[in-house]
Amino acid sequence: MRIDFHTHLFPDKLSGRAIAKLAAVSGLTPQTDGTLTGTLKKLDEWKVDRAVTLHIATAPGQEKNVNRFATFVTEETGGRLLAFGSVHPESPDALELPGSFKELGLKGVKLHPDYQGFEANEKRLYPLYERLGELNLPCCFHMGYDPLSPKHFHATPAMLARVHRDFPQLTLILAHMGGMNLWDEVEEYLTGKEVYLDTAMVAGSLDPRQAERIISRHGAELLLFGSDCPWQDSETAARFIESLAVSDDKKELIFSGNAIRLLGLEAH
Repeated sequence: MRIDFHTHLFPDKLSGRAIAKLAAVSGLTPQTDGTLTGTLKKLDEWKVDRAVTLHIATAPGQEKNVNRFATFVTEETGGRLLAFGSVHPESPDALELPGSFKELGLKGVKLHPDYQGFEANEKRLYPLYERLGELNLPCCFHMGYDPLSPKHFHATPAMLARVHRDFPQLTLILAHMGGMNLWDEVEEYLTGKEVYLDTAMVAGSLDPRQAERIISRHGAELLLFGSDCPWQDSETAARFIESLAVSDDKKELIFSGNAIRLLGLEAH
């Protein structure tokens, strides 16, 4: 079974513009058209059983529409796609919004410090982190390099190690194996800590031997399979995991077991 824990899609009326804009910023070729229908078709081709869609409010006040669409994604697919909603830290109701997430069927919160304009360890974010911990809502961070601000890392392994220390009750999911292009820092600051790492976009970027070392030191039970679809296809991401010198039972945890446990899903 494969659960892709890191995917993105958009409402049909916005997907064309959103994908074109993000492709121009990143220089990447999108692997889907960004729509719900197009994404489901590709997930079928890539033999992905279920996926988690991550949604981001890039400006205060966008949350209502963003989270409404996230809820729609889950309902429209009968739970095949599970969604993380979004909170913008500068919204006046940032601390109140997450209280409705479980009722809306949202499984967690996605924060993107680059697009939302904050440093991950800023104290002004601490009330939000505390609130998410109280609500038992997992929080997924974009980590490390991002083409939007290529010379400035808004979320580094050292920053999130500090957040984890200050909020041990908060379930952290750190994308891109804990820090895109900051792999040595991941080993120094994050391996062995009770935080999840996902594998989004590491295929072709992270040396397989270092990936094996990170998995060994961190524990396969804290790894989540992810692609960053539409910016990398799930098949390429899966081949990378399959190629690693990691036991089959640990690969099963990475591909689906950990996601099932974390999200409280029924295994099929």
